[in-house]
Amino acid sequence: MKTNSTLPPRFPPKFTLIIGNKNYSSWSLRPWLAMAAKGVPFAEILVPLGHGQTKQQLEQYSPTGLVPALKYGNLVVWESLSIIEFVNEKHPEAKFWPEDMEVRAIARSLAMEMHAGFRAVRQQLPMNLKRQGSRRFSSAAEAELARFSGYVRQLRMEYGSGGPFLFGEFCATDAMIAPLCTRIRNYEVPVDPMTQDYVDAIHRLPAFQKWYRAALAEPWKIDEVDNIDHPRSSP
Repeated sequence: MKTNSTLPPRFPPKFTLIIGNKNYSSWSLRPWLAMAAKGVPFAEILVPLGHGQTKQQLEQYSPTGLVPALKYGNLVVWESLSIIEFVNEKHPEAKFWPEDMEVRAIARSLAMEMHAGFRAVRQQLPMNLKRQGSRRFSSAAEAELARFSGYVRQLRMEYGSGGPFLFGEFCATDAMIAPLCTRIRNYEVPVDPMTQDYVDAIHRLPAFQKWYRAALAEPWKIDEVDNIDHPRSSP
């Protein structure tokens, strides 16, 4: 188990976040990045995905057998957005969401759309931080990426004066969108300059850099993701 270094050892963190491989697990990245970027202390347990014991190991922590999951005493919270909301309630001083109620509603709407939508992009361009190189994708994925860029331009122009993120300062919406930004970079997706600046801001974030370095150092591989451009022939 790795412990976030922001707490002295004699005061163990109350939150334990169970995650998958940092190279591949987009859903794990979301709450991890939200908590780390906002300075919320937590411990992490990493369960390598795509191996024979993965499901058995995850069932020790998560009712769904999936990542991420958050342990808080005897409580287990699962699903990325639910974890973010729970931590926000426990640490309102972290300000996971914009302060203005109407802006916060927009931020939550986009976070929820990312949670439930953008399926073509997620399926055709899986997160793989070690990857470099473009690949072809469908018109459906192209439309989703265009919609995302439209959101970035609109929100940055209307609410982004206070910083480089969608609503100025980093918030939970940026954490939810971060895996899509990695796809744009790793699959070399062409985007407009404002969207590219936003993608770069996510990658420059110190908390993301910490995750990224750990991802590159991981020894595990998931062949279905790494070989996405070279599918195996049918038997």
